[in-house]
This record gives sequence, structure tokens and C-alpha cells, in this order.
Amino acid sequence: MTAFEQLHPALQHHIVNSLGWGELREVQSLSIEAFLTGANLVILAPTAGGKTESAFFPVISRMLTEGWDGLSVLYVSPIRALLNNQEQRLQNYFSLVGRRAACWHGDTTQGERRRILADPPDCLLTTPESLEAILVSTRIDHREFFKNVRCVVIDELHAFAGDDRGWHLLSVFSRIRRLADRDLQRVGLSATVGNPDEMLTWLSAGSKRERRVVSPPPASRQAPDVQLDYVGSLDNAAKVISLLHRGEKRLVFCDSRSRVERLALLLRERGVDTFVSHSSLGLDERRAAEEAFAQKQNCVIVATSSLELGLDVGDLDRVIQIDAPATVSSFLQRMGRTGRRAGGRSNCLFLATSDEGLLRAAALLDLWGRGFVEPVNAPPKPFHILAQQLMALVLQERGVGRRTFSEWLLDVPAFAAMPDEQVGALVDHLVLTGTLFDDAGVLSFGVEGEAEYGRKNFLELLSVFTSPPLFRVMSGQKELGNVHESTFYKRQEGPVILVLAGRSWKTNHLDWNRRIAHVEPTDEKGRSRWIGEGQFLGFRVCQAIRRVLATEANEPNWSQRATAQIGEVRMEYPWATSDRTTLVQQPNGEVQWWTFAGGLANTLVADRLGGGTKAKADNLCLRFPSSLKLADVERLIDSRIRDEIVPVPGPEAIDNLKFGECLPPSIAGAVFAARFNDPEAIEAIRRERMRVIVAGERSEKA
Repeated sequence: MTAFEQLHPALQHHIVNSLGWGELREVQSLSIEAFLTGANLVILAPTAGGKTESAFFPVISRMLTEGWDGLSVLYVSPIRALLNNQEQRLQNYFSLVGRRAACWHGDTTQGERRRILADPPDCLLTTPESLEAILVSTRIDHREFFKNVRCVVIDELHAFAGDDRGWHLLSVFSRIRRLADRDLQRVGLSATVGNPDEMLTWLSAGSKRERRVVSPPPASRQAPDVQLDYVGSLDNAAKVISLLHRGEKRLVFCDSRSRVERLALLLRERGVDTFVSHSSLGLDERRAAEEAFAQKQNCVIVATSSLELGLDVGDLDRVIQIDAPATVSSFLQRMGRTGRRAGGRSNCLFLATSDEGLLRAAALLDLWGRGFVEPVNAPPKPFHILAQQLMALVLQERGVGRRTFSEWLLDVPAFAAMPDEQVGALVDHLVLTGTLFDDAGVLSFGVEGEAEYGRKNFLELLSVFTSPPLFRVMSGQKELGNVHESTFYKRQEGPVILVLAGRSWKTNHLDWNRRIAHVEPTDEKGRSRWIGEGQFLGFRVCQAIRRVLATEANEPNWSQRATAQIGEVRMEYPWATSDRTTLVQQPNGEVQWWTFAGGLANTLVADRLGGGTKAKADNLCLRFPSSLKLADVERLIDSRIRDEIVPVPGPEAIDNLKFGECLPPSIAGAVFAARFNDPEAIEAIRRERMRVIVAGERSEKA
């Protein structure tokens, strides 16, 4: 019996006659067979590879065959835009067989929420935070609402699994499993990842079901068309984009909102039909841009990684990457947006605007050529998420037993691995600080906790990450989006000119109390700021940069300009080798230690060397002031880097940990030390021999 023949007859009929499908894709056939056995699944396929149907065709089939009633399926996504994008599609599939799907997230109206509560759909499209809000609400009978849940589908699983939101997601599922009193079947959808088996183990924690990874071999098709070009500036990138591939629909990725806005402005100045998408745009503005782009040809949409996560913007002709993302997996996600048409070829054009961007792109292509994709690893020691979950359970259950609250969270492996004495110390700390009150073993909110996290402030519990200080930008009654408050720190006379949605706006009035900026259109040049857009590069990427510098080989997918520029850059690093760190004294006296170990490892090493050295770390090296002699730096490295390097958190680091204030200092420090670490890179620094370069003379030091 084929996979298609295993589906419910009504669904078979509609796949053929209503959808007009002549056959299933291989990933869909494999997923149907695996899901119908009751297994937990991780389904891997590129963007637009048919993952949604791979999950929901067998889900709908079981729903019909087994007579599932009420809300039986949860579909969870990391971002609202993806839910909005999938809502109509899933509503269509469910309605074909007389069932319903509905969407619930932060933008869902109160009227729609009341309709969902009065008559729950068969499938709810939502976020982990919205599920948490339902669980702790006094207006919703969460036991009744979730009692029939049988299956959860998690889209873009990799976006959860490598983040604290993943621990939050598993916690919420564990609580819903207890309310439903059954082993929920779990399906994770993702593009290519480096460790799918480990992700499946993480997703299936607490479940006794069989586990299966569905990852069919890539369909026979042309090899991707990947090119690396050097253009030298964002202005030149805009010129190239405006001249190349006219008549095509192009998706351009930048890795900061500021560059997205600037590039969109430059393209519009050149007469290119340009749209913008990033997380700081207002919902209406972003949705209008994405819908308009999906319906057009001969246009460009400039976006951050917000369009990396599978949003449907129609058939793309080309993906263009300004400089490079930080990981191979992001590159694969982005390139996977193309080549969807029959006989199509996926593609990506890198336009490097700087030497750093050029090296990063070449390094990613080096890793990709070697078949490397980053593994997705859950953050260790999420004690702060356990504290958040304990407080959420106090709200959900109107008080929870000190010795029994952990029974709600048995499916979260990181919590189960926590020593009892540390969990007890965490609870003691919450009671001692007045966050919780212990009444004969029943925990409720104390005076401090009620003021900070109690019923009136429970929404704070649902934000796993700290939000930066943002201003809402309003043009009349229309919300354009938000920018960081530092955009309005005045450096010159006159009104602040900012850029948002690819246009310039003049600030008419700033309401600092309500954090609202009222603006009007202008032709003047402006800028906007968002904080936290820089990021560390990983050890593997930095090692690949070193390989690019240390060899004379050129790649066939580098343009003549890229090849020439990499040749120029290599001349600046004649001492670069593929297996040594290098200590260089520059003509101005500055000493540089080139480790190529990544930003995190270099920061830890700089801290280990001591604040008195005033060493500044970046992704590739540590720089010492000219007041330190080369011999001094050598001795310092010899004396301090051979011992174990353990991260030591300062007060600011603990403050930046969400719910870090709920942890005893010793536990908060342990969380920081476990996360702010890169043992592979640190070991490489300690293991490698060091080459010393002085004014053209060379020596080697073991």
C-alpha cells in the first residue's frame, strides 16, 4: 500500500480533485508513513519543499480516521508573520474535510478570541507565548480548552531548539500534556541542520513514542548557482542590483535593519520598485510590503533574517546577500527560497561591500563546500526559565505545591537534570526575596512578586527576552514601526530625520513619556538606529577565514573582482597559516594576537589576560595597546592562557539574563559560565603553537 493509499479516503479525494495534485513529493510520502505509526518526527526539507503538507496531511487523516474532537492539534511558529502566512493555507486544507483551523497570537482581536473559546477549532495556529497566556488567564478554563490536544506541530524547529524559547516551548507543552493526560505526538519541521537526531531527542523528551527523522535525499536537480562578487560599498551594491537581473523578482538580505533601510532608499533613488521587511516595521506596513512583493515581478524586497523563516513571498527568481550571514545554515535557508519552479535552479549572489564581508562570505562558501552545517544545541542550565515557569504555574494553578510543581515539567530534560539541592536553593531564594510566599508547602506570590510579576503584570512573564527601549513611529494614525531611542539623541540643530520602511521621515514631535515619535515624509537624508545588531562569529567560520587567507587557491565561483580583492587582502596577512596563532607587532607599536577563534573565545581570553592589559577582542584577534611591548604580551600569554579559562560574570551580565534577578547569585553565575563559553575554540588557542612576527622577522614559540 502506498503512502497516499494510507490516507483517509475523503482526504485522498480532495488531494486529487480539489487541490489537483497528481502525486506526492518523496518527503510527504515518507512523513505520512512515519506519522501514521504514531512516531515523533523531525521532517527536514528546504523552504517550499512541502514540509507543511508532510505534517498536516497525515494529521488530518488521523483526525478523520480516529474521530478526534475539539481542539486536537497545535501548530506553533516562532514568529507571528509565519502564522499569518500559513493561516489561509491550513484553513483551506482543514475545511476540505469539514474541519477548522484558526490563528491566535498577540495581534488576534478580542472578538476572534471569544469566538475561538466559544467554539474551539480543530487546529490552533499560535506562539508559545500565546499558549502561556491562555494557561495563566483567569478568564479561560485551560483544562477544558486543552483536554483534547493530541498532536503538536512545530515549524522552524531549529529557531526554537537553539534558544531559550525552546525551553519555554517544551515547558508549555509539558503542562498541556498533563492537562490532556496523554503522550502528545510531536512533529518538528526544519530546513537542513547539522544534528537532526539530537534535535529529535530534545523534542521527544518525556515521550515514549518511537522517533524518526524524515530526510529524503535532495531531488535530482541542477547544482545551485552561487557567486561571490566584491562591490566595495552599499552604494555600489545598489547600483549592481539596479542593473542586474532586470525583470526578475529579487530578495535581498542584509544582516541589520539599518542597512536594510539604507539600501532600500538607495534602490528607490535608482527607480527600482523596492519593498522592505524587518521586525521593527509595523504589522500593517510589513504585511502590505510582503503581499505587494508576492504579486509583482521586476521588483526587489530588502529584508533581514525575518524572511529567512519560510514566509511565502511568491516565486523568487533570485536571492542576493549583502556581505554574509553568520552561519552556513542561514545561507542555506536563504538560498532555499529560490529554485521552486519546475526545472528551476536555486541561487545566491553574494555582494561584498567590505573586506570583512568578503572574507566572511568566502569562509561560508568554504564550509558549505566541505558539507558543514552548524549543529543546533539548546542553551545549558536554563535555571532562569525554571524560575519563570514556577511563577507561571503559580498563576495557572492559583498556587502550586513546593514539592509537586516539578511534576508539571517532567518533559523538560534540562529541568530533570538539575540537582535537587540547586532547585531547592532557587525556590528558597524566591521565598527569601518575597517573590513567592510559602504557606505550609503551597507556593503563591509574595508581596514583591505580586508587585513585579503578579496578575496585573503577568504579561511580563511571557516575554522570555528583554526588549530594548524603542519608540513607536507614527505618521498620522498609521504606525510605521519602531526604532531605538538613541535615534533621537540630537547631534545637530533642527528636527531628527529618520529612515523607516525605505523612506525618510522628519520628526515633528517626540512624546518621551509615551515613547511615540510623530513624523511626516521628507526628501532629506536620515538614519535610524537599532541596538544589538552586531554578533560574534563562531569558531568554525573564523577558522575558515584563516584557511582562505592562508592559501593561494581561488574558487571558480568568485568573480574577477572578488578574486582580485582577496588577493589584495592576502598580501596584508603574509604570515597567516592554517595551523598557528600569530603574534604581530605593527609599525605603530600595537601588538596583535591573531587567533581566528571567534568573538566569544577571544573575549574570554582578553578577560583572562586581565583588564590592566586593555586588550580589545574581535572575531579574529586581540589587540594590545602600544604601551605593552611584544615581550610583555608573550610572557602574559604564556603565564595565563595555559590554565583553564572559566567565564566570570560581572553584575551587568547577570542583569542582562532574563529573570536573572530570580536566581541566587551562585546559580546565576553558573548559568552565565555555562553559556558564555566556547570550549572548542579555547582548547584550540591553548593547543596551537604561536608564531611571533617582529618587523618582518619571524620566530616560533611552542
